[in-house]
Amino acid sequence: MNDATRIGLGARIDRLIAALERLAPPPPEAPDLAAADCFVWEAETGRLQPVQRVNRIDIGLIRGVDRVRDILLDNTGRFADGLPANNVLLWGARGMGKSSLVKAAHASVNAARADTGTPLKLIEIHREDIHSLPALMTLVKAAPYRFLLFCDDLSFDQSDTSYKSLKAALEGGVEGRPDNVLFYATSNRRHLLPRDMIENERSTAINPSEAVEEKVSLSDRFGLWLGFHKCSQDEYLAMIDGYVRHYRLEADPETLRAEALEWATTRGSRSGRVAWQFIQDLAGRLGRRLDG
Repeated sequence: MNDATRIGLGARIDRLIAALERLAPPPPEAPDLAAADCFVWEAETGRLQPVQRVNRIDIGLIRGVDRVRDILLDNTGRFADGLPANNVLLWGARGMGKSSLVKAAHASVNAARADTGTPLKLIEIHREDIHSLPALMTLVKAAPYRFLLFCDDLSFDQSDTSYKSLKAALEGGVEGRPDNVLFYATSNRRHLLPRDMIENERSTAINPSEAVEEKVSLSDRFGLWLGFHKCSQDEYLAMIDGYVRHYRLEADPETLRAEALEWATTRGSRSGRVAWQFIQDLAGRLGRRLDG
């Protein structure tokens, strides 16, 4: 190969490299973690989107779950202070404030330590992006903050294998979960998998217990299981009264009670969500806004 050929080949290689560099996506920018206390993880772009106005309510308005509220607050506060704490699975009845409690606990812990420490950051990761959890942990592990990674309504179906990524990210692997990261999830299922999926594995396997072990063990990665159950009539009415006092809605107590019970009957259930929907209806009829 003569010199002219080598020079021509080198020029073509340089042009090819330049073209590939233009096609390659730019490296993700370092997130501005001081921009907000809450973020949403965008898996496709590898970026954290700050949330300036978080959709949450005051923790004092979450009724009927006093015991689990106190446990979650204690666990979150210890983690924010750099002490040992557990991943948490909040599971059970729909509409009983599981996701509301996570967001309210985050705000309450930050408010309590506003003058004494670095704020705790909350990052929401969508259910369909669980496979990207290791990338998110890599992004935040060296940051000078502590992070609650939060996934709402987490569950897996028959063909979904992304639960394996979650298992590895929570405790598995050589590196393990970063010390400044904790994972909170809400679900209607205690084991995060449909019962028929577990039963099918058990019925078709040579060793049923081993076949089910891998799937059921996902819940074991959560050190705290906090159960939410359907509320009683008294607890439902206490939720209504709490909202009425907080938003200063004027209503006759007997009429309020009757209307609240009728609302729950038409919905076929009593829960914090049903109570909040009744309050929105009541405030609308009274011509009042629910701004705080």
